[in-house]
Amino acid sequence: MVLSALFACIGLGALPFVDAAGLSATGNVIAVVAGELFVGEAKGYLNGSGTFSIHSEADPALICLGRFTSSAALGGSGEMRCNDGVTGTIRFLRLTVFRGYGTGKTSRGEMSFSYGLSPTEAAPYLKLPDGKKLTSSGAKLALVDS
Repeated sequence: MVLSALFACIGLGALPFVDAAGLSATGNVIAVVAGELFVGEAKGYLNGSGTFSIHSEADPALICLGRFTSSAALGGSGEMRCNDGVTGTIRFLRLTVFRGYGTGKTSRGEMSFSYGLSPTEAAPYLKLPDGKKLTSSGAKLALVDS
C-alpha cells in the first residue's frame, strides 16, 4: 500500500533519492530563464507538494527557490522567487512519476525546464536562446554556440 502511494506522488530525478521517512523523492532540474541556464534540485512529497532550488550557471550566487503542487491527472503548478527580486509562476507535465517538463513566466522573461531528465533528454523540452545548444562536461552544464 505504501509503495503504491509513493509511486503516485511527484518524484524528481532519473534515479531519484527516495527518503522513506518523509516519503519524498529528490532529483535534478535543468532550466532556461530568459535565455540563461539554471540548474538545481527539486524535492517532491507523497501528497503532491514539493520545493525546488535552482541557481544560475553563470552566476551561482543567483538563486531561485520555489514551491509546487502536482497531481497525475492535472500536472503541476507553482511559484518561485529569486534572490535578485525576480518572481515567477510555473506549470509542468509529468512524463513519468519521476520525470517531466514545464514552462513558466518570470518578471525577467520566459522560462522552460525539465526535471529528472539527462541533458540530452531535456533538450527537446528546453527553449534555448537562438544559436545556442546545451552541452555537458561531467556534472557541469553550459549553453554554447551551436
